[in-house]
Amino acid sequence: MKILYGIQATGNGHLSRAMDIIPVLKRYGEVDILISGKCADISIPHSISYKLNGLSFFFGKKGGIDYWATIKNMDGRLLWQEIKQLPIKDYDLVINDFEPVSAWAARLRNVPSVSLSHQSAVVHKMSPKPLQTDWLGMSILKYYAPADHLYGFHFAEYGDQIFTPVIRNQIRYQKISNEGHYTVYLPAYDDETIIKKLSHFETVKWEVFSKHSKEAYQIDNISVVPINADAFARSMASCEGVLCGAGFETPAEALFLGKKLMVVPMKSQYEQQCNAASLKLMGVPVLKNLKKKRLHKIESWLDSHERVAVNYPDITEPIIRLVMEKCFGHDPYRFLTLAGKGIRTANNARLY
Repeated sequence: MKILYGIQATGNGHLSRAMDIIPVLKRYGEVDILISGKCADISIPHSISYKLNGLSFFFGKKGGIDYWATIKNMDGRLLWQEIKQLPIKDYDLVINDFEPVSAWAARLRNVPSVSLSHQSAVVHKMSPKPLQTDWLGMSILKYYAPADHLYGFHFAEYGDQIFTPVIRNQIRYQKISNEGHYTVYLPAYDDETIIKKLSHFETVKWEVFSKHSKEAYQIDNISVVPINADAFARSMASCEGVLCGAGFETPAEALFLGKKLMVVPMKSQYEQQCNAASLKLMGVPVLKNLKKKRLHKIESWLDSHERVAVNYPDITEPIIRLVMEKCFGHDPYRFLTLAGKGIRTANNARLY
């Protein structure tokens, strides 16, 4: 069986999750990896068969998406060329983590495809949503990377085929301690803004992981270092709390580690607004932005000892097995000619 695994490289969460999913997928057949996008700061220890331009959203420095950089780097002709030229018919199944080239190539050529992503969970009717609906944002989540069948990861199991997060082994097996510092990852803000706000809390030791700096430096009680997966994992595992954007992987890992958590969702980014709605229901404090008038909320959070308890067991293997069984029947190794017929499904079953 030949499997194409398409991974979105806008941000680091998709690649982080892939580190644990790829070894499991390889038990079921020959796996080729496709990555598209330009905004990731980490790499994965696997051979990449296709590295494509795709369609990326670029982080800004004022709390939201940099729409000018996004539009400037958007090349519709190249995207269409990548979709057309991808040899998608060589594969029996496409597993997709919000990656548009492999998703649309599979859709246009009737190759069976499965979405295995956080976005698949966000669009589920049972998943929490913000009070104000963003129809454009929801449309992007639905149609950016379409698939025949959707399986998703979220902070909680909100419905059928929504599972708790894949916690990468790099985090799952970290030694947990509390050295008193706070770990910060806010990629939509520039270093200057973050330092200016955090400097109000002079007795707090901040470890800021920066998407915008190539060199490490220290300003009083604030250390700033470039993104590094190993260093970030160690910092989170040994911190008092985590202040981060309302993406998916970092908040999920902070919750798994039992750390105090506060999130700042990106402006005009509907997925993060949905994530913030979910986290708020769980009891995680949500900060609208980093404006000066919000600093008292950070102070209250620093003074608080409340943590949200979660149970995120390692269910990567059962999830992949379930996907394969639904695609290929009870014998996931048996080849079936499915092109043009869709994917056969079976009754949903509990994983644990």
